[in-house]
Amino acid sequence: MLNQKSQLLLLTLTFFPFFCCGTSFAQLPVAAQPSQPAGQVPSGSKSDDAQAARLEKLAKYLTNTRWTGQFTVTGKDTPPTSEHYEITQAIKAEEGDYWNLVVRIKYGANDTTLPLPPIEIKWAGETPVITVDKVTIPGLGTFDARVLIRGGQYAGTWSHDEVGGHLFGKIEKLEAEPQGSAKPEAKPAVDKQN
Repeated sequence: MLNQKSQLLLLTLTFFPFFCCGTSFAQLPVAAQPSQPAGQVPSGSKSDDAQAARLEKLAKYLTNTRWTGQFTVTGKDTPPTSEHYEITQAIKAEEGDYWNLVVRIKYGANDTTLPLPPIEIKWAGETPVITVDKVTIPGLGTFDARVLIRGGQYAGTWSHDEVGGHLFGKIEKLEAEPQGSAKPEAKPAVDKQN
């Protein structure tokens, strides 16, 4: 059984493979730089306009969301373990299929909000898929993940070196935090296409 710190590292590196305490992101190769918010990219054709609209829709869909679910470990005869993330901002990077995400991760007495290095999101038709392709982080190991986002839910596979499994859960839109409230309310983030 994994201790709390190991579970946090496993969870965060599974879904957001570049998050790790104490690692300098400056040491990782930069795949893309932040750009203007999606939808403000100049376009020259209907195809470009449709792509800009799709990217803007995804940025709005991901921003201010809570991801609550579970993950399994292949080969372990244990019930799934709970996981929880919040994405406070999602901005499409200039190049490729990379996105810059600001996330909030809470565990124990820790509550941290930080920007992640660029995360690749590919498309399967009209369905976004978070894509991590055997990324090695010195001192931490190699990570791989595919997380499909659709209809207010997420599901996928993850691996960290020789360990892997499945993850799944729901995506809820966070409401503005009411005055005097410690916890923002969430409602399902259902979208007909995502």
